[in-house]
Amino acid sequence: MLPSTPDIRSRLPKMDKVLAWPEISSLQKITGHSGLKNAVRSVLEQLRTSLSSNEQPDLSPDNISTMVLARITAAATPSLRRVINGSGVVIHTNLGRSLLPVAAEAALRETAFSYSNLEFDLEQGERGERYVHVESLLCELTGAEAALVVNNNAAAVMLALSSLAQGYEVIVSRGELVEIGGSFRIPEVMRQSGATLVEVGTTNRTHPRDYINSLTEHTALLLKVHTSNFAITGFTAEVDVSTMVKIGRESGIPTMVDAGSGSLIDLSCFGIVGEATVQQYIQSGADIVTFSGDKLLGGPQAGIILGKASFIEKMKRHQLLRPLRIDKLTLAALEATLRLYRDKDKALVEIPTLRMLTISLEELSAKSRRMLRRLRSMLSDNFTLSLSDGYSSPGGGSFPLLQLPSRLIDIAVKGYTPHRVEEILRKTTPPIVGRLHKDRFLLDVRTVSESEISLLADALLQVSDYKP
Repeated sequence: MLPSTPDIRSRLPKMDKVLAWPEISSLQKITGHSGLKNAVRSVLEQLRTSLSSNEQPDLSPDNISTMVLARITAAATPSLRRVINGSGVVIHTNLGRSLLPVAAEAALRETAFSYSNLEFDLEQGERGERYVHVESLLCELTGAEAALVVNNNAAAVMLALSSLAQGYEVIVSRGELVEIGGSFRIPEVMRQSGATLVEVGTTNRTHPRDYINSLTEHTALLLKVHTSNFAITGFTAEVDVSTMVKIGRESGIPTMVDAGSGSLIDLSCFGIVGEATVQQYIQSGADIVTFSGDKLLGGPQAGIILGKASFIEKMKRHQLLRPLRIDKLTLAALEATLRLYRDKDKALVEIPTLRMLTISLEELSAKSRRMLRRLRSMLSDNFTLSLSDGYSSPGGGSFPLLQLPSRLIDIAVKGYTPHRVEEILRKTTPPIVGRLHKDRFLLDVRTVSESEISLLADALLQVSDYKP
């Protein structure tokens, strides 16, 4: 028969006693006295709860010390940390979307650790605007009259609607009333902006006459929305931007395009089709174009707004701009990324997102063989590695139907199921995110850099520290 709860709890050592143990007191140099005390208190509370539940936890000094060290280590580990992406999804929203180009690293370092001319005009010696650091670059690259940058594309859409259509009607095709990640819905955004949504057409087919017949004296904007991960196929029809612009101009109403991912380079020569470039929208006459900075552009999270100077100026004066504005680090990274676009060939090589999207299957095959050889040389006979064919995805809501042929490394570990391997690797240092398919654990080499091989091998070796 178990003793009563009070008798069980009395077996738990007091905090002062635990703090005096040599193996515990030595940890103070890692975390400081307060941190050590908090860790010990937390562990003792955990053990006290276990005892109260009639469990039989290990109360030995060795085990308590191990628990305290684990608590200290966990507290010292950053919550936001590096992950190796073996999923094959290039613009992986859950893993931070696009990787920044190396050129952005120097810009971030210089801007972050020194003062800058963020809002200071060095020529005139007076206060300036933070947006000028990228506006001329954006206009140069896209042909737009003016540009503005906020903290993400959702904010860009909200600011544009609030500035240009608050209290008025905005016409949108029913087939474009989408919901994207984080429950971002066009109807709700429209409502929050103070504009009134007018739906036209049907889910699968919208015609020019649908827009024309819905125009009233209260119409402020025609809006075309990128459908992100959603695609309608089969019996469909949609109105292109050029036609919408023509309808709008005949009625004196501007046309806005929410371009979503926002590509600055036509990737069709690589077999990547289905996305108009931002330049094409501008050339079609769109008055306002918004898109993301951290998707196909390959830069930091940002919402980029391009368009006619008169409309951009309204947004610059709107009260929403301040809470939506970007900081100096985003500006530094964005400027460095945009500068690479002055040379298309350079951008395709130096912007990681573009490089991963456009790499050929031949290059991927050679890369996968090199990676396989290196991994085999680092791992024991407990690991069985092989190559197979598969597909990658662009991700980020771009090219929703596109599958990119790729090469995968199939990893099997003796004594472990693929699901257990996947679970363990998510918790290693660094964490590895792969893919489970048909009872196999796979890593897509498209999104794994060869410079990460040593880290990958170290993480795989950590599997042996877990019980199967």
